[in-house]
Amino acid sequence: MDSSVTTTSIARGARPAPELTVVIPTYNERANIPLLVERLRKTLDGFEWEALFVDDNSRDGTSDAARAIGETDARVRCIRRIGRRGLSGACIEGMLATQARYVAVMDADLQHDETALVAMLEKLRSGDIDLVVASRHLSGGSDEVFSALRQKISRGSSAIARRVLGVSLSDPMSGFFMIRRTEFNALAPQLSSQGFKILVDIVASARGKLRIAEVPFVFRERQHGESKLDARVAIDFAALIVAKLTNDMVSFRFLMFCAVGLTGFGIHLAFLQVCAMQGLSFAKAQIVATLGAIAWNFVLNNALTYHDQRLTGWPFITGLIRFTLICSVGALSNVGIASWIYDYDSDWWHAGIAGAVMGAVWNYLVSSAIVWKQR
Repeated sequence: MDSSVTTTSIARGARPAPELTVVIPTYNERANIPLLVERLRKTLDGFEWEALFVDDNSRDGTSDAARAIGETDARVRCIRRIGRRGLSGACIEGMLATQARYVAVMDADLQHDETALVAMLEKLRSGDIDLVVASRHLSGGSDEVFSALRQKISRGSSAIARRVLGVSLSDPMSGFFMIRRTEFNALAPQLSSQGFKILVDIVASARGKLRIAEVPFVFRERQHGESKLDARVAIDFAALIVAKLTNDMVSFRFLMFCAVGLTGFGIHLAFLQVCAMQGLSFAKAQIVATLGAIAWNFVLNNALTYHDQRLTGWPFITGLIRFTLICSVGALSNVGIASWIYDYDSDWWHAGIAGAVMGAVWNYLVSSAIVWKQR
């Protein structure tokens, strides 16, 4: 067959990429999907757009709801992520999966005013702007649906981001923004897939190179489902601050891992006391206390340090077994390194600290790779 004929035939049926892709990270938002799509259809009527839902394997069938709509409307697509969790990671994956000129990120819970998309798009079309942020704190914007406490937390976090990271936005904690795809692609390798505040990461990583504008919007009440905000959001925000302040040289996961290990020391002593009260020999009490502390560290790391990769069901059991074996080797390396250093340096605390550091690094690196499958 003539290759020129084939190419011409393909070209005749080809369609260009949409001008705008709206990336919508989801987790258990099934009831909101059809409502949001209908609102986008009305707001973006006359524009070339698509909605890309990135679902973290929701239990309520969110991805099925999005795909059902997509069967009759090609502007609606869905990526279902298996074994990967986290809002920032979902946003990055969705933004990298589009060929649109402009990419927006917004929540699926209907709290973001979709009509702001038009104003954001117009600013990017002007050619003078790279990133447009929808702000609750500009004149005309509002977050009054928040409780007084949540408003204080939000504004306090924004102040920290502005002062510590040099992010010059009225609402750096906003999760509603639009950016040129080419600019995002250039920044993507520097971004963290963990956490909830992708906008702060983008602006901080750009280091003043993005031309930024803001538009006001009024934050609305959630329609269906439950809020995903909890104490882990604060941990993720702290992780982002540490990563950006150190130019990604310090892993917040490692700091969290070490902090959990310190709590395990207290648990170890508590087990020793209980075992002593029960009349066990010190050797047996030490074994019980060590296993108890390891189990404590595993549970806490699974819930906090690796909450985006947390293990449940049978993988939780096998993970605990692997973690115990890894930490046992870590304990032996701790003793071996400390003893070796002590032979050359009689200061016991030098040797003790060196052994503890080597044991912690071993436990972190190996358990990350084998238990929680981190790179």
